Amino acid sequence: MNITWNVVAECLRDEVQEYGGLLRLFEEQQECVFNRDTGRLLELIEIINAAIGRAEDIRRRREDCVSSFASSLGCSPDATLRSLLPCIDDPVRPLLEALIDEVNVLIHRLRQIIRQNHLLFSRTFELQQGLLRQSCPGAFTPARSGLRRVSAAAPGPLAAFRVVS
Repeated sequence: MNITWNVVAECLRDEVQEYGGLLRLFEEQQECVFNRDTGRLLELIEIINAAIGRAEDIRRRREDCVSSFASSLGCSPDATLRSLLPCIDDPVRPLLEALIDEVNVLIHRLRQIIRQNHLLFSRTFELQQGLLRQSCPGAFTPARSGLRRVSAAAPGPLAAFRVVS
């Protein structure tokens, strides 16, 4: 399959669109916590998980397109899109550079808001536990489970977002 720069640009645009939508969902998630809208917060969990799945699929599609595009230019299929830019006509190069940059900015913002939300949820949970202990000290027994505390440095959804190079 001979992939053109148009197909690569379309893939990058799809990524920008999906990451932008995902960013908005995480922002809405924060708003739900601040507004104590637990019903919507629970709905958003499923919506966000589905959006992360779509974003991963779109990223994989773009990676496959870039690999095919590199092969069509006679380069290694492992070549990064940025390394292919000198092989692309001058009028098109700024468009692809701008799309790459936009994807990377959105990935950075997504990672940032995911960390913020993770810390917000952790802190909210700790505060609720403290309030329960204070209001009903005899009735509250902390539950012990096999669950480990997730580090704020590496929440699960972050692994889905890789910078375009």
